[in-house]
Amino acid sequence: MMIVEIYTGLVFGSMALLADGLHMGSHATALGISALAYVYSRYLATDRRFTFGTGKINSLAAFASAVLLGAFAAMMAIESVERLIHPIEISIDQALLVATIGLLVNGGSAWLLGSTSHHHADDGPQDHPEHDHDHHHDHNLRAAYLHVLADALTSLFAIVALVTAKYLGTVWLDPVMGIVGSILVGWWSIGLMKTSATVLLDMQASPEVIDQVRQAVQYDPHDRVSDLHVWRIGHRIYAAEIAIVSDTPNSPEVYKARLPDHLNIVHVTIEVAKCTAHHDDVETPCSQ
Repeated sequence: MMIVEIYTGLVFGSMALLADGLHMGSHATALGISALAYVYSRYLATDRRFTFGTGKINSLAAFASAVLLGAFAAMMAIESVERLIHPIEISIDQALLVATIGLLVNGGSAWLLGSTSHHHADDGPQDHPEHDHDHHHDHNLRAAYLHVLADALTSLFAIVALVTAKYLGTVWLDPVMGIVGSILVGWWSIGLMKTSATVLLDMQASPEVIDQVRQAVQYDPHDRVSDLHVWRIGHRIYAAEIAIVSDTPNSPEVYKARLPDHLNIVHVTIEVAKCTAHHDDVETPCSQ
């Protein structure tokens, strides 16, 4: 359907239809790059040259995909503005037929993916209801569902533009919808760049994750976290470096066992030191 919309958009002169096809193409390209990244990362999963595993390959692929999406958006915007300044004749009836078929295809795909996503979310044991969404929801499937839903929306934009051009003579609305489509692709591209860059640049995890780690490790009032770094090394997996001072220090394994399983911290380095704080020759508890 993507190929048909791009081809007919060029042939029939509809920028809205072309933008819809390119929008579908951008998502297909992004998901294709992600699929290749999964294959490549699994192929290299046992390669010890990767210090924290191959999770960042997916983030690198996502960032490359986002750059490609930005280029798509820029091309769509430039071409739409050109069509707005120098309008060309549009074969409205033919373009409208293709756009309607595109809406049906995207709408049907969104319905199938949406029902499958909800089915997966409801499967499995319910031992930890508070974390059920994280454990049982397929985020990749959810992402695919949202992409196809966005494609259905741009198909609807194309139909609105073509119908108004046919009955109200507002031919200018067709390239305007092309601009709207380019903004949608560009916005998604920027969001994908931001999320993938947080992994590639080893940025600190969210304050919520940091607080959960700190509270779990400091379960004993005699223990205090003196230094804490938690960062993502792949999709929903983390590494952590934790320094602990304690009045009654335990082995690193004890503190590691306190970390919540649902955070998926797969690489942990823990340093433990005995608190030796003194004031006027009186030992001061570490918790103070």
